[in-house]
Amino acid sequence: MLKVIESALLRIWSDVRTIGVGDVLDMLIIAYIIYRILSVVRKTSAGSVVKGVVLLVAVLGLSSVLKLDVLNYLLGQAMAMGVIILVILFQPELRRLLEQFGSSNFKLFSGRRSQSAGTEEAIELVVSACADMSKTKTGALIVFERGIGLGDYATTGTAVGAVLSAELIKQLFYPNTPLHDGAVLIRDGKILAAGCMMPMSSNPALSRELGMRHKAGIGISERSDAVVVIVSEETGAISVAVEGMLKRHLSRDTFSALLRGELISASGSQRKPIKDGKKTSDTKKTSDTKKTKDAKNN
Repeated sequence: MLKVIESALLRIWSDVRTIGVGDVLDMLIIAYIIYRILSVVRKTSAGSVVKGVVLLVAVLGLSSVLKLDVLNYLLGQAMAMGVIILVILFQPELRRLLEQFGSSNFKLFSGRRSQSAGTEEAIELVVSACADMSKTKTGALIVFERGIGLGDYATTGTAVGAVLSAELIKQLFYPNTPLHDGAVLIRDGKILAAGCMMPMSSNPALSRELGMRHKAGIGISERSDAVVVIVSEETGAISVAVEGMLKRHLSRDTFSALLRGELISASGSQRKPIKDGKKTSDTKKTSDTKKTKDAKNN
């Protein structure tokens, strides 16, 4: 028995000695690509599809071991078309992943970029405007562009190209004005466009409490690395969506700290955790949080 174990260990050591720097680099790159793919799909409905694919591969291997020839043949034929099927199923997730890799500001371990000096002032102005709109229960949807460009969405609204100010933001979202229903896009501390249409989230597990404005904010955060601010016109609650995650019922101080953490922390320093405010993964669990009745057109 000892000789068998010794022989196995010698074979393993022999294989390990053949591993070179190129092999290690190859494995690290593959591991990183898999990590990036999983990080994109884990917060969407595509995560269930990934589990199904893994289960299918496991059954295929088991059928081969157990000599289940018919089942193995059928699964093998299905897997032959698997690449095309996966491309179709994961089209939104693959597009987002490619956008992240294609971004000129993409970083190896962080897909975020350093913001301009004007971002600090922009945050203060947005916080001030949202605090005022929260008091008057004025609905708002504000999108901060980061590494992934949002020019396509800007074309759905009205080009503004104006210097950011709290009064201008409040005026754009004033009820019954032409641009109040759409989103305001902010790029490099300036208002790029207003009245923009944002894509709705396709996540079937979203809480029914969330209105159209919240779903649009979550939707654009799922498809890009944008930081999205939402003010509910029903309750006045301030929320922030990042990467499909929604943090709700934020106080002014928490709201300000969160924006600074997301928009001015690209230098690699560790952000301080946000202690108050309610964080949700936009699943049905949000029904256990404080009830909010966002109107359908909120």
